[in-house]
Amino acid sequence: MQMTFRWYGQDNDSVSLADIRQIPGVTGIVWALHHKQPGEIWTIEEIMAEKQRIEAAGFHIDVVESVNVHDDIKIGLPTRDQYIENYKTTLRNLAQCSVKVVTYNFMPVFDWTRTELFHPLPDGSTALFYEKAVIREDAKQMAAYILKGCGDYTMPGWEPERMAQLDELFAKYAPVTKEKLWDNLRYFLEAIMSVCEETGIKMAIHQDDPPWDIFGLPRLLVDKASIGRFVKLVDHPNSCLCLCSGSLGANPDNDVADIVRTYCDRIAFAHVRNVKHYQNGDFSEVSHRDCDGDVGIYNIMKAYHDCGYQGYMRPDHGRHIWHEQCRPGYGLYDRALGIMYLWGIWDTLEKQAQ
Repeated sequence: MQMTFRWYGQDNDSVSLADIRQIPGVTGIVWALHHKQPGEIWTIEEIMAEKQRIEAAGFHIDVVESVNVHDDIKIGLPTRDQYIENYKTTLRNLAQCSVKVVTYNFMPVFDWTRTELFHPLPDGSTALFYEKAVIREDAKQMAAYILKGCGDYTMPGWEPERMAQLDELFAKYAPVTKEKLWDNLRYFLEAIMSVCEETGIKMAIHQDDPPWDIFGLPRLLVDKASIGRFVKLVDHPNSCLCLCSGSLGANPDNDVADIVRTYCDRIAFAHVRNVKHYQNGDFSEVSHRDCDGDVGIYNIMKAYHDCGYQGYMRPDHGRHIWHEQCRPGYGLYDRALGIMYLWGIWDTLEKQAQ
């Protein structure tokens, strides 16, 4: 297992590379060019500038999160072919700079959905929160809240340029049924797999967050059955999973450890996040400690260990603790605590296996 840490770039993150360097066991930075819009080509010059900065701090850049997929590809418009060609060019450029895994998602309009960015927890910290009753029909109100809460930080999937066109986006997605979205995902993957095979890049799809339809928009990767459908959709070793325990774990019916055991050979990247459920369907993100949530962090880590997982892992969203001012979910302190908790489980499993 290779521990990584997501970083949003110089002057776009409250956390510095020097801070991350002090977290034991972190060898890689999960990065992206966050100024690029979906569909734009990432140039070698831009990639190399980030590569040099990250490697100078002592990390590798093996994992990118994310190269976002343009909406025209998800919708299936005639313009999708040009955006797919741009995507293929970006993949080739990333491979030239030693990138091995590219994370992406196929969620319509919104990358992820929460109703509260700084929800108070009993211990005095705050965390991302989802209140089921608040998710009704006013997507604009939610988008405005998210953008305001992010302040000056970029938030992938919530680009202001896209959010300003919500009416147009919803109109374009109106005829896209769940089956049509599956077809469009297949079309995209079939188009890029030859480049993935040529370059060695593994495409790691992130599950839908939360794992159910919202605002009338279909969601695809929501449970074990749909993950199985995805794996068979374009059954190629370079079509992989970014398995997110928090996204899947938002539905208490999902047994994430079982999913890990079933599809571990197709998991290129692992997000480990803990979630606490409430009886009314709400959920809150919590610390990585197993007993603080309902996802089963210990069982998940044991599943990875038992399967001999050698891929990349990162702590996913953390709480905001000790008065830290940071991008929602992406502070330094709680993610660092999370890493040490995950390492504690892993090291214990290693000792037990000796």
